[in-house]
Amino acid sequence: MSCTVDTGNLTITREAPLEGRKRVVIVDDDALFRESLGLNLSENGYDVDDFGDGESVLRHFNDGATADAILLDWRMPGVDGLAVLRRLRDRDVQIPVIFLTVLSDEIYEEAALKWGAVDFIEKSRSLSIILQRLRLITDGPKRGGGEPGSEGSQVLARGKLELRIDINRAFYNGNRVDLTLTEFQIVRLLASAGDTDVSYRQIYDLVRGKDFIAGYGEEGYRVNVRSFIKRIRQKFRDVDDTFTCIENYPGFGYRWADAA
Repeated sequence: MSCTVDTGNLTITREAPLEGRKRVVIVDDDALFRESLGLNLSENGYDVDDFGDGESVLRHFNDGATADAILLDWRMPGVDGLAVLRRLRDRDVQIPVIFLTVLSDEIYEEAALKWGAVDFIEKSRSLSIILQRLRLITDGPKRGGGEPGSEGSQVLARGKLELRIDINRAFYNGNRVDLTLTEFQIVRLLASAGDTDVSYRQIYDLVRGKDFIAGYGEEGYRVNVRSFIKRIRQKFRDVDDTFTCIENYPGFGYRWADAA
């Protein structure tokens, strides 16, 4: 079974998704990039719709379409990516949005997270990283009604920290902390470990995928992890300047220590 969607400047014939496959929407004005990424995602088990501008994808969702995730470029002619995200949220379209862009300045990332994006990835990152981030979103958390912090729970709470597993959102002392999806997963790993230290390698494997070749020896991945932790700490301190919960075990890794 198939249906045809008229997006104004192109027509897409869309097959009904195979059972178990997730649907991803790509929005980017670079046709070659859309084609390449779309083919790669299709080969990795996703059904893909793609659009070359913001207005087309807004009409697509305004007509009642849905998806499991949206990969959204920032710089596009006409309606840019941030405006697309804001208008989707204004229309109560709550599909997870990942920005996939050449922009790397933190000001863009902060604006994207402020308006409800779940992650912000540079286009230069490898396909394996994009797939890993995408799967974290489209596979979703394990469902269940356990106690906070238990298997299947939708909320993990430790001291002043509250992690909403269902929506990948972090709160500290009642204030939202604007973490990227990867940063959220790192905090979740630390908070779930109890009083156990989490190694640099465990954190790096979470970010890059297990057994990824880090390069530059041990210091290569440790520097990368330290950079992530530095940014995470700063984001928590932006909402509470007394934050000291991420402690370092020199030469090994980090642990989450509840605030006094």
